[in-house]
Amino acid sequence: MSWNILITSADSKEKARTIAQHLLKNRLAGCVTVIPRVESTYWWKGKLERAREWLLLIKGRSSHFSKASREIKKIHSYECPEIISIPIQRGSADYLAWLDASLGSKKLKVKSQKYK
Repeated sequence: MSWNILITSADSKEKARTIAQHLLKNRLAGCVTVIPRVESTYWWKGKLERAREWLLLIKGRSSHFSKASREIKKIHSYECPEIISIPIQRGSADYLAWLDASLGSKKLKVKSQKYK
């Protein structure tokens, strides 16, 4: 089993909560962390832009990326939303087992890893 963190942003707290709830209810995320009022600076249609946004860290299975991405695009207010996947290479065995169980599968026994 492999897991990832999807990153997207929203233009309001309400939209961020809508995206989070939608992904959670559809079991495409086990946890969504919303970080309020980040500032993004980016190029858009030939102009340098700056915006206040709400950053979403969406934890789930790597195998759900395509479906989660489609669902985000369906309800997102942006024309071209940021949807980036970062693989979780390591994590707490307890957390990853909980994450997997939260996504509706059998609870996995994950061996603890020792870190230096």
